[in-house]
Amino acid sequence: MAKSNLLKVQKYMSRYTGIFKISTPVAVFQPLMKDTLESCRFNVIYETGDYLMAREIPGNAAFHQLVTVEVLVDKTVVTDCEIHMSIVVKNEELPLHLDNHCHQVFGQITQAIADANHWHLIEAVAG
Repeated sequence: MAKSNLLKVQKYMSRYTGIFKISTPVAVFQPLMKDTLESCRFNVIYETGDYLMAREIPGNAAFHQLVTVEVLVDKTVVTDCEIHMSIVVKNEELPLHLDNHCHQVFGQITQAIADANHWHLIEAVAG
């Protein structure tokens, strides 16, 4: 009896991460982060006290290239005026080129976080 070969399909996507330490009051962080994401053409679609998820507004990229960003605050090291957060920027695009749409948007968001006037960037690590 012949064995059938099963093809495993794996979903690949572009994915870029960053870790940031910023100085801002914890009470105002989430609205400020929402404003920062909205300035990069994102709509916040889900939020909790320590998590935000936003989707890129359609119009500048093909559907499979639209980016999702997740922001997670590390509550184990948060103080009254210092926040440690990580971001994950991802989409369905195959990362065939280094300068793909997801990477460009990651750079835009990273720059917006670094340049924001409403907090002070202490440290940033992109991975």
